[in-house]
Amino acid sequence: MCGRYALFRWNPEFAALPGFPADQQPHWSLAPGASVLLMRKVEAQLQLSRARWGLTPAWLNDFTRTPAQARAETLAEQPMFRDAFRQRRGLLPANGFYEWRGTARKRPFWMTAEGSLTHFAAIWEAYPVEGYSYLSVAVVTLPAANLRRPLILDEAAQAVWLDPDTPLAELQALLTQPQPLLRERPLATFVNDPALDGPQCLTPA
Repeated sequence: MCGRYALFRWNPEFAALPGFPADQQPHWSLAPGASVLLMRKVEAQLQLSRARWGLTPAWLNDFTRTPAQARAETLAEQPMFRDAFRQRRGLLPANGFYEWRGTARKRPFWMTAEGSLTHFAAIWEAYPVEGYSYLSVAVVTLPAANLRRPLILDEAAQAVWLDPDTPLAELQALLTQPQPLLRERPLATFVNDPALDGPQCLTPA
């Protein structure tokens, strides 16, 4: 599954988007439960917001069960995801993500697409806590052999995904569109430490 990704480099155009945090720090290892940058459309304008990685609908009582991933195959039917899929879609900007392969001793790999920034399809929810509304998010994933990978959207698909008026049939078509060819690099095992969030995560094998 897509359990860890990174956002440590961005261009001036990205940093100029409304909502980009002035204190934004580079992150080489973002895991479920972390505060991540969510891109969405607010009043027809692209905007960045901080969100918790782990979808938390307002009706959810058990905060230990906040899914970080949503399967594309069942997105439109699952009660946890279907309303957000139809009404609250966003993107998670990233430089790449990590994938672990193997059986007895899993090897981490760094996975990237073309371009400095990649955009994962996501859905979001707002949840109230003591009078304040927080944002939460789940990344949409696709099957990849015996793994799960984030649904990556190109620029044209991003516009369709973020448009609140996109018909359901077009949204579902995005869930099955061909994915870009990914570059992969085997890594040393530093990134296996979930507490590590530094450039050492990308140390080659």
